[in-house]
Amino acid sequence: MTGVAIVIGAACVLGINLYAGALIILRALYFKTTLYKPMLINIVLSNAPIVLAVVGLIVVLVAQVPIVQGEAPSWTGPTAVAVMALLFVAFFPNAAYLITELNFSHRKEGDGVPMWFDIVMTLTLTMSGILNSIVSLALVQTFLMFGYGAQDHIPTSPPMWTWAVSAGVLFLGCVGVWMGRMIRLNSWDIVLPWRIVVKLFRHLRLPGKVRELVAFTVLHWVLLGLLYVAVYAPISILVLSEINLLTAARSE
Repeated sequence: MTGVAIVIGAACVLGINLYAGALIILRALYFKTTLYKPMLINIVLSNAPIVLAVVGLIVVLVAQVPIVQGEAPSWTGPTAVAVMALLFVAFFPNAAYLITELNFSHRKEGDGVPMWFDIVMTLTLTMSGILNSIVSLALVQTFLMFGYGAQDHIPTSPPMWTWAVSAGVLFLGCVGVWMGRMIRLNSWDIVLPWRIVVKLFRHLRLPGKVRELVAFTVLHWVLLGLLYVAVYAPISILVLSEINLLTAARSE
């Protein structure tokens, strides 16, 4: 039953992403206004963390095969983990970034779109980003829990160290959202780290920008953290309980 519930939940997450995209297109077609392409691009980018979480799991598992068979050096596995972790952290802010669309910057004077439509559209877009954040981070935490914390026994709840990792990723993600919205940096700027450092230093030298960074990051971090725990904690505990019950039944 837990598996069915997870499939239904995944379908709903996919559905709200598609619904958000459909509303953006409908807005242009029905109200005869310009299609706001940045929102469509942001929906695609917000799914990047989920894709990277899945691909990262596959890459890390595949990297372990030649190590186990003695055909590759022992550092291959940790290197694969480090590379995929860096990519995930770099692209993770793209999901939570959709929260900032609530500033309604897409609205133009005289575009003829009623506010109630834009409220529903933008709220749907924001929720898709929040859900993508939760799903992608949940995949990573689950992988950490079973890949590094449950070799000997299945825990009854996610270990505290996995919660600490998730909290750290969320925090960095919120910093990334601020950098994207306020400094206009992108995830792919990690290939030019000096550019990030220079733009960040110049921006933070302006009056009040350090305080802005701290306030923005903390407020978004608390919001996303509470939502993440509210969703992942009960689901993970129920799944682990079911696994432990099945394991106990088979051992009898």
